[in-house]
Amino acid sequence: MDASLSQKITALNKKVEVVEMQLESFKLGFPFLSLVAPATPARGIQVWSESQVKDYQSYFEKRASELELVKFVPASGAASRMFKDLFSFLDTEEDQLDGSTQKFISQLHQFAFYQDLNDRLQKEGESIHSLLEKKEFKKLVSRLLTDSGLGYGNLPKGLLKFHAYADGNRCPAEEHLVEGTQYGVGKNKEVQIHFTVSPEHLEGFKSEINQHLPRLRQQTGLEFKVAFSQQKKSTDTIAVNASNEPFLEEDGSLLFRPAGHGALLENLNEISADLIFIKNIDNVVPDRLKPIAQTYKMALAGWLLEVQARIFRALKALDLEVSPESVQFAAEIYELDLGGLVPESIKESRLKEQAAFYKTKLNRPIRVCGMVKNTGEPGGGPFWIQEKDGTQSLQILETAQIDTSNPESLGHLQASTHFNPVDLVCGTRNYQEQAFDLLQFRDMNTGFITEKSKSGKLLKALELPGLWNGAMAHWNTLFVEVPLLTFNPVKTINDLLREEHQA
Repeated sequence: MDASLSQKITALNKKVEVVEMQLESFKLGFPFLSLVAPATPARGIQVWSESQVKDYQSYFEKRASELELVKFVPASGAASRMFKDLFSFLDTEEDQLDGSTQKFISQLHQFAFYQDLNDRLQKEGESIHSLLEKKEFKKLVSRLLTDSGLGYGNLPKGLLKFHAYADGNRCPAEEHLVEGTQYGVGKNKEVQIHFTVSPEHLEGFKSEINQHLPRLRQQTGLEFKVAFSQQKKSTDTIAVNASNEPFLEEDGSLLFRPAGHGALLENLNEISADLIFIKNIDNVVPDRLKPIAQTYKMALAGWLLEVQARIFRALKALDLEVSPESVQFAAEIYELDLGGLVPESIKESRLKEQAAFYKTKLNRPIRVCGMVKNTGEPGGGPFWIQEKDGTQSLQILETAQIDTSNPESLGHLQASTHFNPVDLVCGTRNYQEQAFDLLQFRDMNTGFITEKSKSGKLLKALELPGLWNGAMAHWNTLFVEVPLLTFNPVKTINDLLREEHQA
């Protein structure tokens, strides 16, 4: 790297060696992972009976009051992709409605923001009804999306009205507060929720949440601790041009871009808690459907606590004495609870080496991930992969991490039965009650390269290992099938018309 480039990097408070690694990643790309098999109910995904669900839920309920619990909600970014079709409609010269926009217009009365939009129009002497009668569809859509109206096209999903209720309509931020009262009540009757937000939306989130906290405190008798953080600028990665050279702005400056949700690992790493629940901002349902989500969140947490307790006992036993009994106990936890495979070289090694192997494998952060049956949604799924040390591990992979030109890997992908809805419970403290440094347990060889454009020029962007993908590659992972009803993302505006989002 030449001196002038190094100076530019240093001037931006970036580390030259880190940027050099990023530039090398562009040149070399990221290797595909070595798939062994999809994780299925036959191997790798637990499918519980009703009694098991109740048992794990009950165990969590008994323990919750002694634990520090945090609900972590990635909520960054504007919701503009939700309105892609509506923005395209505004950009057309004609008032011709496509199928998606036609559906939106014809069922406008079913959206929770209907009254807000109508109130806004009435300030102009109009109404939704009058614009529909005059077929002024573009004006109607414009008043929803742009700052001349509700400005929904520039707001984050967390601040859009999703669900209608008799006593007032709710956005996802408020729904997450309500949800927190159902399974996130820890010691001292505290509900702790941490939102990651974009800086430009921070005040909007604070205003929305502060509007509801007094009422929720009064209704529930609970104390709320709501925290916010932003994706750190220090995690931004350098962009390159088609030749994998640093992309230069018109003024000659370097371009660094946000590095995807994997950058939030640093935010997660700063949270101190016994258990951390992770769920996306848009995956919320009205109150009538919340009980099933509550039940399974508690059950996932209960199972994590049970397995974690056995892991802690095994590690403490190895600390006290390396004996055939303590090593055998650790082996049982690794193989039976975590589904690990022990290489023959370890089985044949001395007791001390076996103990070191199990300590390395067991003394890690742990996560329990809900998985839903695959219904064709795009995104990641659960798989077994081959590790370099001869073991196998459970991972959540994106399609981009799988070599689909390899018939065997493609076969594993096609045989996959489940999908990742981002429904995680995490244990980030070790058996000595110290916080793990989560940055030490990610696989930096699992990043992503995407192609973008700026000022009419191609650029390549680098995303860090995804938060629930490579960022958690070296965690102990458990998969559980959860009901499809617990997964209700809102990718497009018309998703809010699904029965699951109607109160």
